[in-house]
Amino acid sequence: MAERLQKVLARAGYGSRRQIESWITAGRITVNDRPAVLGITVSAEDKIRIDGKPVSVATSLARTIPRTLAYHKPAGELTTRSDPEGRPTVFDHLPRLKTARWIAVGRLDMNTAGLLLFTSDGELANRLMHPSSEIEREYAVRVLGKVDAAIVERLLSGVTLDDGMAAFTSIRDAGGSGANHWYHVTLKEGRNREVRRLWESQGVQVSRLIRVRFGPIELSRQLRPGRHRALTRQEVVALYRAAGLKPPPAAARRTAARRPGPTGARTGSSTQRGRGKAH
Repeated sequence: MAERLQKVLARAGYGSRRQIESWITAGRITVNDRPAVLGITVSAEDKIRIDGKPVSVATSLARTIPRTLAYHKPAGELTTRSDPEGRPTVFDHLPRLKTARWIAVGRLDMNTAGLLLFTSDGELANRLMHPSSEIEREYAVRVLGKVDAAIVERLLSGVTLDDGMAAFTSIRDAGGSGANHWYHVTLKEGRNREVRRLWESQGVQVSRLIRVRFGPIELSRQLRPGRHRALTRQEVVALYRAAGLKPPPAAARRTAARRPGPTGARTGSSTQRGRGKAH
């Protein structure tokens, strides 16, 4: 069955539909060695190239049921498909897909633990990561240093970082004792190491960082570090709506039927310890 080119490429994870439409207009995409035009439809037999490089859309055209996972990333894992130094990656523990590929929704740096979403729906991933979607992220952060009302006010009103202004949308005291103290913070973007850099701009050191929520999806206490679970029907619907997309009926029915518990490989991470202090 033939489908519009931008829809097929977006579902395969090459970019959002709007991005791909701009690539078509700019002449960056060819179909069967001819420049693509807006509205063109493609099938599995067509040869598609982006900037002269062949791309595969067979799995996208197969109309497989999109899958979305919540993964509890331990500290020490990289958010990359492979590492030249052989260090562990978040993809090491994910189930294999026969007709699709996992796409990480954003990144967590190596020393940050917590919730990381994966999907086989490229359009969903791109929408969730795009700054215009303003998907709220919540982190439990343990800091070392004195935090007074003036620091909190500055972090909420805005701080100039090397890549522009940044601010938390909320800061909540989550307790602690001694020099270490826990806070829950939220923000609506995912710049590199943004949470750490905001605190460090005030002379406060982050000693532990855990993402506990991404949009409507929360990191459950039952999901151990290094394990994953499929999202429930309600979570799938909420996530697609947060991204401004219509939930796929087939995906919703599949997750509703299974409602699986935590699965996947176990790791020796100690990320879970101390979570009680953060909540």
